[in-house]
Order: sequence, then C-alpha cells, then structure tokens
Amino acid sequence: MLRIMSDIDDGNSRSEWFRDASFWERFAPVLFDENRWAEVPSVADGLARLSGVRPRREDDGKKARVLDLCCGTGRIAVELAVRGYSVTGVDITASYLEAARESARAAGVKLELVREDVRRYGSPVPFDLAVNLYISFGYFADRADDLAFARAARACLADGGRFVVEALGKEVAIRDFTEGEWFERGGGLVLTEYEAVDSWASIRNRWIFIKDGERFERSFD
Repeated sequence: MLRIMSDIDDGNSRSEWFRDASFWERFAPVLFDENRWAEVPSVADGLARLSGVRPRREDDGKKARVLDLCCGTGRIAVELAVRGYSVTGVDITASYLEAARESARAAGVKLELVREDVRRYGSPVPFDLAVNLYISFGYFADRADDLAFARAARACLADGGRFVVEALGKEVAIRDFTEGEWFERGGGLVLTEYEAVDSWASIRNRWIFIKDGERFERSFD
C-alpha cells in the first residue's frame, strides 16, 4: 500500500538537493549495487541486536512495528518484513517507493509505504522501533531540520521504543577522508570529488556517473 500524506514539494523546500528525484534515479545503480544488497541480512541482524526488538512482542505476541525513515528502495524494510516485523517505510522519492513495493511483492510480504517528508511524518499507531540508515540524517543543511526529524521520529515511538540512526562522526570522516576517487560500479564509471566545509561541519560532494555514453553530474553538501 502506498500513501501520500501531504504536499511534499512545497515552495519552501524545493531547493533542497535530496528532493531531486532524477538524482536518485540516475545514481541508483551506484548507490544500490549488488554489494549493498548482499549486506542486507547482516544489517538486519545488527538492528535486532542493537535495539533488542524482536519480531514478536513479548507482552501480547503481536508483530513488532518498525518504522523505516528514508527507506529508499526498501532494502532493509523488505528484509525486516520477511523476518516477521510489521514495517512502514517512508521516503519522498516516488520511484524508490514503487521499487520497494515491487520488492515486497516478489518476497511475498506486505509493507506500508508512505510518500512524505520525514520531518512531518506522523502516525496514530506507535512503533516499537524506528530506523534511519545510510547516513541520510545528515542531508539537512539546517540543524533545526535535524531536530524536527528527530522529534517527529520520537513522536512515532511507543513508550520504551528505540530509534536507531546510522551516522558518520567527524572523527571517522577525517580518518577516512580522500579528495576524490574513481571506480566502476553499476555498469558505468563513477568519479567523485570531496571537500571539507566549515571545519568539517559538512563535506561537499561532486559526483559524476558515466554510463552508455551519457554523463550525469551532481554537487551537494
């Protein structure tokens, strides 16, 4: 099931780079290659260990409810549903939600998929676990938006619920920093450039993807 909860393309936020659906569609082969899919079972295992949330609640035996914020193509959401969780995925990219729905159908599981800005998402039924993976918490330029995101997620949780966020700390970013690289992935050639901004408050990215004679480029912080 796919729901659209609000006008996510309001005029105040159209300049935000992550709202450009063409970026996600063109770079999908790079972002979600076979290695990303291969790691899904271990990521799901890690979420269970870290959160302590099991597929069935101990108090009433019902399925534990999981909220996947910025769920993308549903890699983790589908895996959790296969394991017996009741999963809701939220994202703003319509084509990714459609891909998640197709993956769920192929796996024989049900997902609730919602097209919505995670800063505004709300649910009348609380969740036992909320997750935000692939460092998407760092997409916002304004810290007030980070806070809005965190508050929205907290409001969706049941008493004692857990919120697991994948983040990239400054120390790790500095340790692993490179000014750029090139590699083959997704059937094409990828070139990247990186620049630390404002004393490592963020990293400026320039990505170029060349495939089948076409060149796609995007820069963002």
